[in-house]
Amino acid sequence: MVENQIVNKGITDQRVVQAMLDIPRHLFVEDALQNQAYSDFPLPIGYRQTISQPFIVAYMTAALELTGDEDVLEIGTGSGYQAAILAKLARKVHTVERIPELARQARRIFTRLGLLNINIKVSDGTIGWKEKAPFDAIVVTAAAPEIPQQYLEQLTPDGGRMLIPVGARDSQVLIKVVRHGERYDQQQLLGCRFVPLIGESGWNDPDSC
Repeated sequence: MVENQIVNKGITDQRVVQAMLDIPRHLFVEDALQNQAYSDFPLPIGYRQTISQPFIVAYMTAALELTGDEDVLEIGTGSGYQAAILAKLARKVHTVERIPELARQARRIFTRLGLLNINIKVSDGTIGWKEKAPFDAIVVTAAAPEIPQQYLEQLTPDGGRMLIPVGARDSQVLIKVVRHGERYDQQQLLGCRFVPLIGESGWNDPDSC
């Protein structure tokens, strides 16, 4: 997986590559799908959620340019795989999941892998995690109709960076934001497709539509 889907597609950050080697992706998918765990496509994890394809996980992680001393906020714990990768590369990972069952499953895997620097909370992720802010980096693993103001405010003013997919429900662009004081520089990186970001500052709950 790492050689064919990560390195050969241009991910050169060796710390990211090593983290992808260290974290066993099959632990984060259902038993029936473990034979597909290392294929380069997303897989369902229940509750209308998915685990992102390995390349996207590596790409977004590399784009955060982590050095090892950062506090990172992840929005959308899901399976826990992205948080586990981040935990290998940052000082502390704070991750928010709105679905309690997924949060419990992820917490069990973090404990099994000895990832003690992950702090997980069940909450509306669209409002971030103000009590733990500011964050050196934020990664959003669900698609927003626009960038929530709360995320911008919770970035560190001196070079805080964020990766977030923004667009329609069925197609988005991955955007990188870097904060410099009250200025937020934005860069469009690539087209992508994520599950919708549900909550106060995202999309309406599909079950209520």
